[in-house]
Amino acid sequence: MENYVGIDVSKHSFDVHHSADRRDEHFDNTDIHIKTFSKQMSETGPALVVMEATGGYERPLVAQLHQAGVPLAVANPKRIRDFAKSVGQLAKTDTLDARIIARYAATIKPEAQNALDEISSEIKDLSARRKQLNAIRTAEICRTEHADVEIVAQSIRTVIDTLEQEIRIIDKRICALTEQSDDLRRKAEILRSAPGIGPKTVGMLIGELPELGSLNRRKIAALVGLAPINRDSGTLRGKRMTGFGRVDVRKQLYMPVLSATQHNPVIRAYYQRLLKNGKAKMVAIVACMRKLLTILNAMVIKNETWK
Repeated sequence: MENYVGIDVSKHSFDVHHSADRRDEHFDNTDIHIKTFSKQMSETGPALVVMEATGGYERPLVAQLHQAGVPLAVANPKRIRDFAKSVGQLAKTDTLDARIIARYAATIKPEAQNALDEISSEIKDLSARRKQLNAIRTAEICRTEHADVEIVAQSIRTVIDTLEQEIRIIDKRICALTEQSDDLRRKAEILRSAPGIGPKTVGMLIGELPELGSLNRRKIAALVGLAPINRDSGTLRGKRMTGFGRVDVRKQLYMPVLSATQHNPVIRAYYQRLLKNGKAKMVAIVACMRKLLTILNAMVIKNETWK
């Protein structure tokens, strides 16, 4: 019987459930216990180990399991919670969470993920930090509208300037790291060759969408939330909608696609054809986002620059 292992990770410990023999284990989240557990997993050879993304507490365990060659997937916590509700499990403890994660692994069988190299891992962290700084910057910009007192307005401008400086530092670091990796440097060259795609968008795609070039066009569109979702029931044919997926990637693709509708001949022709066929402008732009993303994905897969 295949063994699917579910792990619930917290700051100080992690709980484990084995689906094959329904065994529960508890470990301290320390280097010694992580190495002990990873060795155990390497020797027993589970079909798949699944854990939730916990904001960083899972990283040492993930790194050690990857190093031990254990098939591993880090799942979105919301998907695990939705799965738990769907099977009627509303109670929540560390042991129950580990059990439901193991059940999720055995039922859904998510694909095992490859380990990130050191450069890709740092780029991922930098991209996450850039996202945080952008969110704070947006909030500060919104506050300028109601800053009637000069000292308050000056304070907001100072914070915005500081945040923009920090974002520029992160962008430079991502570019420098990209140049250090042959694969990432080639990927960046391919992406930059597309009209409308600038250095910031290239850095965003490399940092926040590392799967680009490793999935087919349907999966990459669904991952970003640009794949139309059917809403049909019986004789009712609902309106197709896009959404879910990586919202931040979609947001940051919006302006490059607007530029592409003017300067990229393929996207411009596609956009004009959609408008001519009666599509609303926003619907046409979203369709262009999907088309450009799938073209970039195909370019990376084929290792070809824009033609």
